[in-house]
Amino acid sequence: MIILRADELSRATAQLPPPDPDARATMAAALVVHPRDFSISREAVDNRYKRLVEVDRGRALAQHHALVDTLGACGLPVLVFPGYAGLVDAVFPNNAFATRPGHLIVGAMRHEDRRGETARADLRGFFREVEGRRVIDLSARGVVAELTGPLIIDHRRAIGFCGMTQRVDAAGCEAMLEAFALRFIYRFDLRPSEYHTNVVMSVLAGRALVIHPGSFVDAEAPAAIMALYPGRALVLSDEEKRGFVGNCLAITEHDLLLSATAWRTLRPASRATLQSWGFTPRIVDVSEFEKAGGSVRCMTCEIF
Repeated sequence: MIILRADELSRATAQLPPPDPDARATMAAALVVHPRDFSISREAVDNRYKRLVEVDRGRALAQHHALVDTLGACGLPVLVFPGYAGLVDAVFPNNAFATRPGHLIVGAMRHEDRRGETARADLRGFFREVEGRRVIDLSARGVVAELTGPLIIDHRRAIGFCGMTQRVDAAGCEAMLEAFALRFIYRFDLRPSEYHTNVVMSVLAGRALVIHPGSFVDAEAPAAIMALYPGRALVLSDEEKRGFVGNCLAITEHDLLLSATAWRTLRPASRATLQSWGFTPRIVDVSEFEKAGGSVRCMTCEIF
């Protein structure tokens, strides 16, 4: 079911069974892609977080290693796939691939220069032949669906929140509802200045929320989402949103992955709030990748 109105969200949620406290709300492992040919794409001009500047390749490589080390230090196995020649944005695999138990989901990319990522035979083959997963390929369906870029999932409730931009269309939203086997998706419009929902909000381990209400077209939409997390919704300032705080990711029940930019941008009260909710900040400098308009969540594909 796709929900289009804020009042319908509250009614639909009221009919759900209580969240299972034992259900896994965070990933079992992570997938990242080596920054072999990482540079700033000139094609995706709808990403206004991007800066058309040069990348320090050596620094980017060191930062990527630090991300892998941080994920591993939190007890997560990390799969590192090689980069491919010419795939400059492949370091942001969460737009192109996602998983649910027993399945690999392949996204449908809006921009031509990212479609080579979803065609990778090595990655598809690993999950199909080594892990025995069924591949659900949205890239061949004539839709736009950049997976957990536009779609934020509360895995404990098995529901999704999809912000509509150029990076997803109505058919793509329907396709993701089926692919992720969600109970429902709440669909809403983001402002034209936004390209992905995962820059303006994040559900943290199914029990908390960070959100920037000013990025939504309809003020009732963020209010309805916040109501699902009473006492556990952190409202981001404009500066915090621009600093990629909304691109944080709960990588375990208690470990919260943030970029160094996001941590510097967070107000002291915001830091204290997140820590009071039982989250330990795990901070990684990914400033070279943030030049391309994405941060730690974009770089980390969750494996369930």
